[in-house]
Amino acid sequence: MDPADFTEILETVRSFVANDVVPREDEIEASDAIPHDVRRTAVDMGLFGYTLPEEFGGLGLNLTEDVQLAFEFGYTTPAFRSMFGTNNGIAGKVLVSAGTPEQQAHWLPKLAAGAVASFALTEAEAGSDPSGLTTRAVRDGDEYVISGAKRFITNAPLADLFVVFARTGVESHGTKGISVFLVEAGLPGVTVGPKDHKTGQAGAWTAEVFLDEVRVPLSALVGGQEGAGFGEAMKALIRGRVHIAALCVGMAQRVLDESVAYAASSKQGGRPIGEFQLVQAMLAEIQTGVYAGRAMVLQAARDYDSGTDRRIGPSAAKLFCSEMVGRAADLGVQIHGGMGYMRGVAVERCFRDARLFRIYEGTSEIQKLILGKALIKGVK
Repeated sequence: MDPADFTEILETVRSFVANDVVPREDEIEASDAIPHDVRRTAVDMGLFGYTLPEEFGGLGLNLTEDVQLAFEFGYTTPAFRSMFGTNNGIAGKVLVSAGTPEQQAHWLPKLAAGAVASFALTEAEAGSDPSGLTTRAVRDGDEYVISGAKRFITNAPLADLFVVFARTGVESHGTKGISVFLVEAGLPGVTVGPKDHKTGQAGAWTAEVFLDEVRVPLSALVGGQEGAGFGEAMKALIRGRVHIAALCVGMAQRVLDESVAYAASSKQGGRPIGEFQLVQAMLAEIQTGVYAGRAMVLQAARDYDSGTDRRIGPSAAKLFCSEMVGRAADLGVQIHGGMGYMRGVAVERCFRDARLFRIYEGTSEIQKLILGKALIKGVK
């Protein structure tokens, strides 16, 4: 994209977040939902398809551009980004990477126009290790019959399309024989459970998805090829890790701004607490994390786009930034003192919201394993 065009998009998103979303965070928290007008504006701005190809109605942004938007998305409640995150990330990118021309032509314009796709990989015994996946798709003539249950599926109650991973091979364990299907939400046998009640991230809905002998045509098999599902899932998740890291930087920046403002205005002993050196030290620690995280994310995104590194950078950025934002939120609460433990105070919400970043798109422990293995392999 032309740099001037992207700058305009970035400034528009920054303004919308600051002027329209941030002032309504308490409303989103209380209602556990994104207001309809906020959603409609996000659709009109092209946010439901900003990474999807332009020929299908998207904006065609690369990962380096994506993370710059994610810095802005992360500044407010994660629910805002969540409503269109799977379209642009783990679900939409499976279609972009592996979908047939017919699948892409049918679904990508709908996603760019505001339909919602959910990424249905995780199961009760297949979270950090997808090789434990047990959902199965059995071919029956010119159809596949899919049965299984998925857990913690983002946007499941709102989804128009489920990108479902299921076993088609003879293997019952391991990474082989996993395929991916496009399953419309309204098909017989598809049931979405009640919304999960989470610690934080109100307004970002997750739920279980049950598939009871759901029949789909052969054309629902992504790419028309069995056994490619695990590889496509990993490709989508690797890219998503850099995006999540950018969200963490955005949230940490919000914590920093809130904490600086509070330290400058709140007084103890007749002096602003920001004059106390130990408070300044906490602010300095948050600032350092934000600065380092931002640089790391931008480098990881550039390396991803150029193809020079799509393994170490994404995992390192996700590991560092998700841990960093947790420390930043904790320090933000500490700077605010008792007020930091009160509902309705931004850093308290960030404290709860930040915890999930260390879990999804690969836990911190998984990122360490990926990094360690890659580094050792690199010297053999």
